[in-house]
Amino acid sequence: MIPLFAGDLRLRSLGVLTAVCLALAGLASWTRAPDPALAPQGATDAVDVWILDNGFHTDLALPRDRLEAGDDPLARAVRALPPGDWILVGWGDARFYVEASPISERLPDGARAFFRPGNASVVMLDPSGADPEIDYAPGVAHRVRLSAAGLRALERRLEASLRVRDGDLVGGPRSQVGDGRFYESVETFWIGHLCNHWTGELLHAGGLPLRPVRSIVSSEIVRMAERSRATQEAGPIGRE
Repeated sequence: MIPLFAGDLRLRSLGVLTAVCLALAGLASWTRAPDPALAPQGATDAVDVWILDNGFHTDLALPRDRLEAGDDPLARAVRALPPGDWILVGWGDARFYVEASPISERLPDGARAFFRPGNASVVMLDPSGADPEIDYAPGVAHRVRLSAAGLRALERRLEASLRVRDGDLVGGPRSQVGDGRFYESVETFWIGHLCNHWTGELLHAGGLPLRPVRSIVSSEIVRMAERSRATQEAGPIGRE
């Protein structure tokens, strides 16, 4: 026969476990709403950007003509890049992200990047002539439609990540492949703030709702695009 106090203890433990599970579920579902003023206002206000997903990491493909307009440090850096109508934008650890050798050879460094807080980071700007709509393998490129104001807000979030010195971006390590260039970021990389978190934050700044906890994985960033398209296709009645 189980003593009464032992039964009470088990019930209390079950209650605590249930409360913890509910709290974690609520945290995972918590959504940061976007600024409603950034929603596209008709076809003439729409700008297409693309999420590029390799199953682990996400980049954004942004229209070059928009990024290089103006005379801010980001615009000047983009104008200095080799040709390409799209700029692939990504973020990651200043060492692991830049290395081009097989990941299987860099597992200890990957563990360092994930689990040691405060790692230095870089932003990648990589010009591309590929059309995201037709030149990528199925399931890689995912369209996101922003307003002009939303794209500008996304750019401001991108600019806030970049280290500026004497009016120009601070260059990072040399790219080991392609024409991409790395620039120092003021943010730090670790498992609490990974590449997909960063991509999600840029999209949220541009007008998309963000589930911060779930954005640890690239599939959640893709779902941001899918939910955004569904909302826009539903129109004003669907949004209400």
